[in-house]
Amino acid sequence: MQRIPVAMTIAGSDSGGGAGIQADLKTFAIMGVHGTSTITSITAQNTREVRAIHDIPPDIVVSQIEAVADDIGVDAAKTGMLSNSNIIRAVAKTIDKYSFPLVVDPVMVAKSGARLLRQEAIDTLKKELIPRATIVTPNIPEAEVLTGIKITSREDQKEAAKIIVEELGAEAAVVKGGHLSSREALDILYYNGEFLELRRERVEKKTTHGTGCVFSAAIAAGLAKKRSIVDAVRVAKEVVTVAIEYGLEIGRGTGPVNPVALQEIPAERWRVIMNLRKAAKILRQEEESVVKLVPEVQMNIAMSIQPLYARSILDVAAFPGRIGRAGSRLVFKSDPEFGVSEHMARLVLAAQNYNPAIRSAANIKYKPDVIEVAREIGLFVAKIDRRKEPPHIRMREGATLPWMVATAVEIYGRVPDVIYDEGDIGKEPMVRILADSAERAAEIIVSIARKL
Repeated sequence: MQRIPVAMTIAGSDSGGGAGIQADLKTFAIMGVHGTSTITSITAQNTREVRAIHDIPPDIVVSQIEAVADDIGVDAAKTGMLSNSNIIRAVAKTIDKYSFPLVVDPVMVAKSGARLLRQEAIDTLKKELIPRATIVTPNIPEAEVLTGIKITSREDQKEAAKIIVEELGAEAAVVKGGHLSSREALDILYYNGEFLELRRERVEKKTTHGTGCVFSAAIAAGLAKKRSIVDAVRVAKEVVTVAIEYGLEIGRGTGPVNPVALQEIPAERWRVIMNLRKAAKILRQEEESVVKLVPEVQMNIAMSIQPLYARSILDVAAFPGRIGRAGSRLVFKSDPEFGVSEHMARLVLAAQNYNPAIRSAANIKYKPDVIEVAREIGLFVAKIDRRKEPPHIRMREGATLPWMVATAVEIYGRVPDVIYDEGDIGKEPMVRILADSAERAAEIIVSIARKL
């Protein structure tokens, strides 16, 4: 059996779960390595502040590293918060014993502004740990402290990275550009006498707690999987960008990044397709009844990935070409796909703005008895008069269904289970069903069809 790569984080614990070993272990998991940990300090912190810090005795720090390395082994490690000189010296000496690749994230200050590296320990970090580093990953303020230069430009980043390698003794250094004011987030890697620029469009979100931890942990995971330094850094850049973009807006301060998004989004897309296939099966089993509910414009069912990750119609799947009818049979022209039903996708996304539990929408033929049955089976039904649709909404492509949802919420106080209208000039009357899954939407359609 092939052995799974093992990565270790040697860092502080963040009780808020956004940075430190908590962020590192999440990152290791989504990167496909087994994560192990050595806790150097325990912090009491949240998204706004660090309330207390308790440093672990150096001998206990060493014992944690040795316990893992002697039995499981360590393919690569990263350091984070090493708050004092004694801990730094102990870690450096122990690393010499095992000689695994080491990523040094020179954590100095938390996002909240609390100091996590004592002033007396800066020289120890530079003299004892950085020379043992495979790669060092400072942000701009950290690089300024390590090199003594002011960094305000790309050229300054290059100079700092070169100093960390050629004067302080690291094998490679990447100076991150997140603190610079620019449209792009530019990181500069210096390795083997060459510079590499890593660029991504800046993500403007207040969910950046733990970015340095995720970035360095992703590099360590890459090294544990025997990636080159350059490849490990490239992949880490992608991981941290996604983690920021889908960061968690929790707490009242700087929200945490979300590295799990990198794995969860593809999994969500698969789950949505499977759910739509189940919905199709439910409809086919009752197609002789359901076919009578197919409107002139045909039927469709759409479902989005989790609202946390849904950004556009490309995150909503439906049946290409819609669901038609041929005699007493339902016609599914193709397997469900993402981005194929703009109108239904906009309806789902609009409903999620008011109720995140809504994941799916379906349309069926309007008849008065359909509305009666919907009420009989306990659905909350809302009627919208399309004649009252404002001209500026009517003229804007794709704006009608979001307007219907907003109007229903304004009138009824919540998102209904069913929104229907009796049509307008050139517009077919329609019943639209909102549900927490495509499977549930299909069950509702079948329940209505059976009672008609």
